[in-house]
Amino acid sequence: MCNNYALHVPLFGLRDAFEASIDHWIADLSAPNLAPSDDIRPTDLAPVVLQRPDGVALTRLKWGLVPQQPKRPPVINFRSEGRAFERGRCLIPASSFFEFTGTKTPMTRWRFTRTDGDWFCIAGLESGGGDDQRFTMLTCAPGPDIAPIHDRQIVVLDRDGWAKWMGGAPAAELLLPSPAGTWTVTEAPRAAAGTLL
Repeated sequence: MCNNYALHVPLFGLRDAFEASIDHWIADLSAPNLAPSDDIRPTDLAPVVLQRPDGVALTRLKWGLVPQQPKRPPVINFRSEGRAFERGRCLIPASSFFEFTGTKTPMTRWRFTRTDGDWFCIAGLESGGGDDQRFTMLTCAPGPDIAPIHDRQIVVLDRDGWAKWMGGAPAAELLLPSPAGTWTVTEAPRAAAGTLL
């Protein structure tokens, strides 16, 4: 399942898009600038859009919920089927994501970018508080572009779905596979930590 993604959209680009798409957006002018990254991995800090009591805002959280059982890895992907997600909804901005095939290291790394060239948001779930507040990505059955590579896909919301997701619209209406033609798939070299490809 998805354990690697990229984001190279500047902070002002994210802010402009979210202000135009989501009511009650909180513009945080003190937010740090975002260095572009083509290699965001589990436990990394990453930008996430969260619901707050006074509106919706961009912050940074660690990727991977704290597992309920000790000595288990962080929960980086979470099945969406049959769940309402009445609390903890978030959006995870991304420019591309990666899936891997093969049984031996190094496995083949596949980059998925939108065919229209735009960046996108993954439907997510945040949980915890303080230093333990983290996020995970929601998954569903794969769409036609992803099925040849993997038997699951992260849920990607169109821009008109961002406000609906954050506003509490029924999860079953939004957490759907991507339609055919959404993704361009290319083989990508492995990235060294902190490098751009």
